[in-house]
Amino acid sequence: MFRSVFIYIPFLFCLLFSRVSFSSNPPLGAKEIIFKMVKSINELERLKYSLKIIERGKKGYNHYESSVKLNRKPRKIYLYIKGIELLWVSGWNNNKAYVKPNSFPYVNLSLDPLGYLMRQDQHHTLNEMGVDYFASIIEYIALKNIDKFETYFKFEGEERVNNRPCYKIIIDNKDFAYENYTVGDNESITSIARKLHISEYMILEVNPKLNDYFDILKKGQVLRVPNAYAKHVTLYIDQLYFLPISIKILDDKGLYEQYDYHFLQVNPKIDDEEFTKTYKDYKF
Repeated sequence: MFRSVFIYIPFLFCLLFSRVSFSSNPPLGAKEIIFKMVKSINELERLKYSLKIIERGKKGYNHYESSVKLNRKPRKIYLYIKGIELLWVSGWNNNKAYVKPNSFPYVNLSLDPLGYLMRQDQHHTLNEMGVDYFASIIEYIALKNIDKFETYFKFEGEERVNNRPCYKIIIDNKDFAYENYTVGDNESITSIARKLHISEYMILEVNPKLNDYFDILKKGQVLRVPNAYAKHVTLYIDQLYFLPISIKILDDKGLYEQYDYHFLQVNPKIDDEEFTKTYKDYKF
């Protein structure tokens, strides 16, 4: 009897462990993680988060922090930045941002999100707020290099970042370089950047004769442009939501920009009133 029990116990352990191994999911690779991220972003409805930004500017690195409420469709944004409040709602206020400044002139302003006051020495605009823009860049890189995906994308394990468990993905573009681009009809710095899936601020950096985003380009004009958005990207993707929670981007000069999302809330309840200037918690 004892002999049969001792034989049965290791047999039971083997059976249990074999069941666990057969029922467990296979580990995800970089490709699965990236395209699950794209799918999650496409299905996203609303976000709340705090954002920390580092961007290389004309006089060094600029640091920004903001609290964000975002509705994707229709697009609505509320920002709070050290006493400054900003509200932008698609189709409202002539598509201008409604801004309460925390300095002179101390009156509410309606500003063009693509205008000089809101773009000066900043890499991006309200149009890129959220996670869609960077996801589109990453998806473009992935699809463009799908046949040699593993050459560019590496899964480097799991880490806890911004107090969230994350997958770490490295995007390494060893062929990063600059090349000549001949301006066509009615092209602007922004339209060229969108067509090539690169950063318009980087175009400004490598073409010192350009003053800002609003310079008028002439057909036939030759610009230096990067052949990719970045040389190296470190991307942390939240394991629960499959959303990017930290994005660190480097070019040939070093750190170009970094975005860290804290206190992420995915699809929280946000009342319509929270995207109006009369909402009780705002001071417009």
